[in-house]
Amino acid sequence: MSKKYYSLDNILRLNPTYAMVIGRRSNGKSYAAIKYGLEQYIKNGSQFAIVRRWDEDFTKQRAASMFAGLTCDGNGNNQIELLTDGKWNTVYYYSRRWYLAKWDEDTRETVKDTEPFAYGFSLSGMEHDKSTSFPKIRNIIFDEFITRGAYLKDEFILFMNVCSTIIRDRQDVRIFMLANTVNQYAPYFEEMGLDRIRQQKPGTIEVYQMGDSGSTIAVEYCADSDKVVKSKISSDMYFCFDNPRLKMITDGSWEIDVYPHCPGPYRPKDIVYMFFIIFKSDVLQAEVISDGKSNYIFIHRKTTDIKNPDSDLVYSLDYDPRPNWRRRLNRPQLPVETRIWSLFVADKVYYQDNQVGEIVRNYLEVCNE
Repeated sequence: MSKKYYSLDNILRLNPTYAMVIGRRSNGKSYAAIKYGLEQYIKNGSQFAIVRRWDEDFTKQRAASMFAGLTCDGNGNNQIELLTDGKWNTVYYYSRRWYLAKWDEDTRETVKDTEPFAYGFSLSGMEHDKSTSFPKIRNIIFDEFITRGAYLKDEFILFMNVCSTIIRDRQDVRIFMLANTVNQYAPYFEEMGLDRIRQQKPGTIEVYQMGDSGSTIAVEYCADSDKVVKSKISSDMYFCFDNPRLKMITDGSWEIDVYPHCPGPYRPKDIVYMFFIIFKSDVLQAEVISDGKSNYIFIHRKTTDIKNPDSDLVYSLDYDPRPNWRRRLNRPQLPVETRIWSLFVADKVYYQDNQVGEIVRNYLEVCNE
């Protein structure tokens, strides 16, 4: 049988504590996870948690539609009805709880189960759930954990607090983390020690050991399913523009923006100042150019060590006591830093390639926190 959509089978065989799945949009990651959660509830009564970033994700309209794919899947089947042998055929949502339910055509009424099969938790509102117990939850599903927008302050810690509220002192809970490939520099990767993720290839699973605890994180960069591969000719025609951000839609590549490249050649004597940006494992060299006609900054990769780390201006999020090291570029202290930041504000910054632009964008996102 051909594989029409993404399946959790390969990653579940590894029995990980954390099952992280990343890949292109609309390949069935979310569907596979919530279907697995519902199957476990029907099989043994174990409930699951749906975690999202914002309280707004649990407004009635948004939350009620989270299981629409199960009431009518890609083949027009009602999976809830099939999984429950017709006992239930829909989902009822109320106050961050989802219940199996039955819509009766004759009475025009909905009858719901006595207890929920899933609960909703938001990171931005995690304080509300601290005093509540959830002993039947066996799976936690955090969908869209990667974003190109803003993360919450100390978001990873908030996520850990949510997990702690649910898990308490148990060891029988699995955590699923799902996302589209929209940002290679998500803070979760560094916080969880996933240092190989930017080099990982589609169709592979990397397993990380978590110290001496025996726990593991399995990261699956899922390949295109047969269904997606067969539909490429018919669907990718709509996304054929020369924009690297669309690669995430058409082939599951990491999404990167389009950034301005160097406006033209310049001479060594046009470099009036040089500084460096270190972000995660990337080192960038930034040159302030003044050629008599224009002033701008050109940023490119630094392939050798910084020659004068004790005197050159270095921006790094690491804490370093040296007086020439700064953490946040957008908080200038010296006149030269004010001039550098003014060029950023005026959009007079150019990049070696789009990947370098993406590194700087992510660095500045952290600076703005």
